[in-house]
Amino acid sequence: MAIRVAHVGTGNVGSLALRQLIADPRFELVALCVSSPEKVGKDAAELAGVDGDTAGVTATDDLEAIIAADPDCAVYCAMGDTRPIEAYDDCLRLLGAGIDVVGSAPGSLQYPWGVMPDKAITKLETIADKNEASIFITGVDPGFANDLIPFALAGTCQQIEQIRCMEIADYATYDGATVMFEVMGFGRPMDETPMLFVPGVLGLAWGTTIRQLAAGLGVTVDEIVERYEEQAAPEAFEIASGHVAAGTRAAVRFEIVGMVSGRPAIVVEHVTRLREDLGESWARPAQPGGCYRVEIVGEPSYRVDICPTSAHGDHNHAAIVAAAGRIVNAIPAVIDGPSGIRTTLDLPLVTGTGTYIG
Repeated sequence: MAIRVAHVGTGNVGSLALRQLIADPRFELVALCVSSPEKVGKDAAELAGVDGDTAGVTATDDLEAIIAADPDCAVYCAMGDTRPIEAYDDCLRLLGAGIDVVGSAPGSLQYPWGVMPDKAITKLETIADKNEASIFITGVDPGFANDLIPFALAGTCQQIEQIRCMEIADYATYDGATVMFEVMGFGRPMDETPMLFVPGVLGLAWGTTIRQLAAGLGVTVDEIVERYEEQAAPEAFEIASGHVAAGTRAAVRFEIVGMVSGRPAIVVEHVTRLREDLGESWARPAQPGGCYRVEIVGEPSYRVDICPTSAHGDHNHAAIVAAAGRIVNAIPAVIDGPSGIRTTLDLPLVTGTGTYIG
């Protein structure tokens, strides 16, 4: 019998997750919730950009309608970067109705211990346990590129001195104005501090990765250190999300470092450009456009480049497809597992069962 699934959010990740839910026979789409008024009333297949049969499922902006549809699981892909409290509250409502949740937000729930307030974690786990519901939040970075893949490699090492997870990418084709301009500060004056670089935000955003890797290694992070540098646009140019004026922010490099006994044990590094000619001394991707990289210093040492590609878009599109695939493919394991917060550390290996098309 197909798993009854409701879906929330049809943005970059959500629309791609919705496509799989419609096409994948393991799932039956029973409800769809959106935030944009112009999407309300539209058929799910239209919003996903596919021709699949959705049995007349149309979009609503009422989360209670999702709950009333009585799904086994809700795929929650609403915006969480700029509305983390609202995303948390939405997930509480779904869990309180006994509905399992798998999704991309709020990101802090990927591994909340040491990141979110204990009170918030306890509240969510109490509601989840009471209603026999579970939640698994994931993505690419933070997500499988810097938890699942490093853990797989670390499991072959006899000694580890440092794990470094990197995203090296050109974001010029990333079509997400809120993230690009409001969160990362691209196209904004260099003397204006974007949300991402407000002290503590980097550590909050990637603290889930640092803490989860530390837990997997069995070490304690004493301190998280944040570092960043920026470069300005030499002249004005256009990107998918809009206009970048000369002299405004056009490239950033930042690190989030988990210190263990005074040493940088776990490092997340991002090199994000809007043009190839920026940040010339910074790391370069293994394929045109971008890649993810895992480096382990130890015995043995590793350098592994993950190069996502897609028949339907560039490296940025392929990475978002990967995030959506990780979310949707995890649904059966989350439903079958115990209640509460699930993480990569305790989720069974998700192997892609049901995705082979022959």
